[in-house]
Amino acid sequence: MNKAELVATIAEKTGLTKKDTEATINAFMESVEGALKKEDKVQMIGFGTFEIRNRKARTGRNPQKPGEVVQIAASKAPVFKAGKAFKDAVNKK
Repeated sequence: MNKAELVATIAEKTGLTKKDTEATINAFMESVEGALKKEDKVQMIGFGTFEIRNRKARTGRNPQKPGEVVQIAASKAPVFKAGKAFKDAVNKK
């Protein structure tokens, strides 16, 4: 499912226009991004948690030249951890 399909599905279920639905989804994504930039967690009980994990600097290999060692800088990675209710709903048959 891409963003346009998500917008259409949510608009159909809520009765909102696609324009209003897209604005709401964009506001949600911007809010999560803003919180993560401040290194805050975004917890949605029953759905999951968005958070930032710090990745340490490390050495790696250049895939084009396997013998060449490259330094990979430390970075921050956004992660999503699914909540129990969400996992159970996905795994329900």
